[in-house]
Amino acid sequence: MNINIAKMSRTDAIVAIYILVAFLMFIIPLPSWLLDIFMAFNIAIAFTVLFVCMFTKEVLDLSYFPTILLFTTIFRIAMNVSSTRLILKTGTSGNVVKTFGEFVGGGDLIIGAIIFIILILIQFLVINKGSERVAEVTARFTLDAMPGKQMAIDADLNTGAITDEEAKERRDKIQLESSFFGSMDGAVKYVKGDAIAGLLLTAINLIGGIAMGMLRSGMDIGSALDNYGILTIGDGLVSQIPSLLISLSTGILVTKGGKEAEFGPVIIKQLFGIPKVMYFVGATLSILGFATQLNTILFVGMGLLFVVGGRSVAANLETAATETAVDTEEAAAEEIRQPENVNSLLQVDPIELEFGYGIIPLADVNQGGDLLDRVVMIRRQMALELGTVVPIIRLRDNIQLNPNQYIIKVKGIQVSEGEILFDHYMAMNPGYVEEEITGIPTFEPSFHLPAIWITEGQRERAESLGYTVVDPPSIIATHLTEIIRQYISELLTRQDVQNLINNMKETNPTLVEELVPKLLGIGEIQKVLQNLLREGISIRDMLTIMETLADYGATTRDTDVLTEYVRQSLKRAISRRFFPLNETSSVVTLDPKIEQEIMGSVKQTETGAYLNLDPARSKAILNSVGNEMQKLENLGKNPIIITSPIVRMYFKRLTEDYYKELIVVSYNEIESDIELQSVGMVTA
Repeated sequence: MNINIAKMSRTDAIVAIYILVAFLMFIIPLPSWLLDIFMAFNIAIAFTVLFVCMFTKEVLDLSYFPTILLFTTIFRIAMNVSSTRLILKTGTSGNVVKTFGEFVGGGDLIIGAIIFIILILIQFLVINKGSERVAEVTARFTLDAMPGKQMAIDADLNTGAITDEEAKERRDKIQLESSFFGSMDGAVKYVKGDAIAGLLLTAINLIGGIAMGMLRSGMDIGSALDNYGILTIGDGLVSQIPSLLISLSTGILVTKGGKEAEFGPVIIKQLFGIPKVMYFVGATLSILGFATQLNTILFVGMGLLFVVGGRSVAANLETAATETAVDTEEAAAEEIRQPENVNSLLQVDPIELEFGYGIIPLADVNQGGDLLDRVVMIRRQMALELGTVVPIIRLRDNIQLNPNQYIIKVKGIQVSEGEILFDHYMAMNPGYVEEEITGIPTFEPSFHLPAIWITEGQRERAESLGYTVVDPPSIIATHLTEIIRQYISELLTRQDVQNLINNMKETNPTLVEELVPKLLGIGEIQKVLQNLLREGISIRDMLTIMETLADYGATTRDTDVLTEYVRQSLKRAISRRFFPLNETSSVVTLDPKIEQEIMGSVKQTETGAYLNLDPARSKAILNSVGNEMQKLENLGKNPIIITSPIVRMYFKRLTEDYYKELIVVSYNEIESDIELQSVGMVTA
């Protein structure tokens, strides 16, 4: 551990010294030999940055590149200032500057000046300008694309394509990319400013050098211009060539984008990877060599090189295709020979939506499908409506199904199915539309209501007549939502309950410590929550639920009884759920004699209470329930039966297998401001 700290301290010290040296060069005059060392080091750093940008596989591998740009720019400007001081003071500038001035410019001031101006124009007008624009556009598009990328990650997570850890990694990567390209948009301005500063410093050096030569050294204007001009051009080239390399590195990095690939092989493959292109180029060069006055040997020779290269590329592609086919066959054979790994077959997805190939476009984002987004919204809707997290919904295509068919599975078992027409709409008559429209008769899969399939051209007319018109993705989403509501109690696991308790523990630790595990275990709390969800009661108000369980958990551990206590504590939510405000609700009551009969038939055992009612009496009660429900349905009302608190759970248990949509509420679960009207009574 101490070694790592020491290593980190050394690297931090190196960076700090690099910046410190830059600032010292602004203040302290340097000897020519030390300035030569710094200039050589600056050139080495520039080449290092260039090759790192070329060969790095991903832009985020250089996430500190904007900082590197700033540091190298400061160091280069400081070195430029120091060399200017040395040139003006002594008339010399060391070996590096002199060599660049004489060698690159050929010892001629005019040639050197022209070369310097060309470098400045290339850097400022070509590389910097392009890099600045690319960085700006990339930053804008990266930020604009963030919401879409987040939704894509959520969709992959919901379909089970990625794990929670992978989703977290992708989200972090998106954040890093947006920060990086946003920083690059500003950092490119450093390089642009550096080019402008280099041009101004060179002009100042030239004017100042001529003035110093004439006024201090007694030179004539020709000698001063020749001496200081060469040194100034050399100094400008020494700083501008590394600056040009850094600008080129910036351009490479921002144009590389987010592609995870090596730089060189990809470029070579994309340019020279198509044999047909190589043949055409070779033939074109050869024709130019024969048919024009161009150098025949040069152009024909180069044309032959392209043809030979194209043939080599074609041979490599054929070999690669053969090797791939052989590897695929060997892998398939090896897979057959190996013992089957059945562990993956043991896993059962909580919810699955399988569909035929005709429905694939609805789930394919590239074809404009939004089914994945709708699945995400379903999970959010259920979390808000019922207070529980729906497990990941896995979407799969199944070629064994009919093209337009889909099935819904819960824990690996098919529980429902439906069929849609991809390019049609489903029109349903709400009951008051008299005029009929032509179409294909069908049934709405969620509630089995009669409907008809209509075309896009009929949609507007159907809506104007009053029909409810629904598109295929909405049909599937609605069906899936109803299935989730129906089976949500089965999908609530002990781990889900533990997660809910952990969330509650962050804000109410005292309550959680009192309840779990002193009074109730995770499994018992799970049973209570499942009882609530089974009847469509939201468990979002976990504070009230757990407070009630803590109040009554000391007197009973019967989960059915505890559920009734919780329901009474949630009477405000239950009242708002089933009884509209400022409206008289029609309900059916239960005959007190039947209530007494039911309570007299309750048998208590060690595992809980059960109803031991005579089958004939049960049938008579259920028939009466059916008749009274029909009255409410004829009035267009929800089938609601009001009972006394002590009877409610037993009566619900008696009827739930026969009338799943029946709502049974006790008097203690209704707020006093709710207005009720009894339209019948269950008697037998």
